[in-house]
Amino acid sequence: MLDRDRILARVGELDGYLGELDSIRPVNRGEFGVIEKKRACERLLQISIETVVSICQLFVVGLRLGLPSEENDVFKKLERAGIVSPDVAKILHTMKGFRNLLLHEYGDVDDDLVFLFPTTRTADFLLFRQEILQALARSG
Repeated sequence: MLDRDRILARVGELDGYLGELDSIRPVNRGEFGVIEKKRACERLLQISIETVVSICQLFVVGLRLGLPSEENDVFKKLERAGIVSPDVAKILHTMKGFRNLLLHEYGDVDDDLVFLFPTTRTADFLLFRQEILQALARSG
C-alpha cells in the first residue's frame, strides 16, 4: 500500500527545493560564475534529484513492484507499472546520472552542464511531479 503521506511530504520538499532553485537561478553564465551561486545550484539540484529518487522508491515499495537490482531498475519498474511514462523514465535516468556526477566527480563537474540544468531542465522535475501526483490519485 502506498504511503500517501510520505509521498506527498516528499513532493512538498521537492516543491520547496525547486522554489529555492528558481529564486537563485542565474540569468547568465557570468552570474553563475559567482562561487556561492554555483555551489547553491549544485546542492539544490543534488537534493532535488535525491528527493525524486526517494519518491520513486516509495512507489516501488508501496506497490510491491519487487526489489530493484540497482537504482536505475526503480525507474524501469515504475515505467512498467504505468506510474511514469517512458519519457519520464528516461529523464529520471538522466537526472540520476547528473546527480552521480555532482556527488562523485565534484572537482571535475562541467560548469556549463551545471549551469544548463537549472536554466533549461527544471521542467523535467515538474513533469515528474505531475505524473507522480496523477498516479497517486489513480491509486485511490
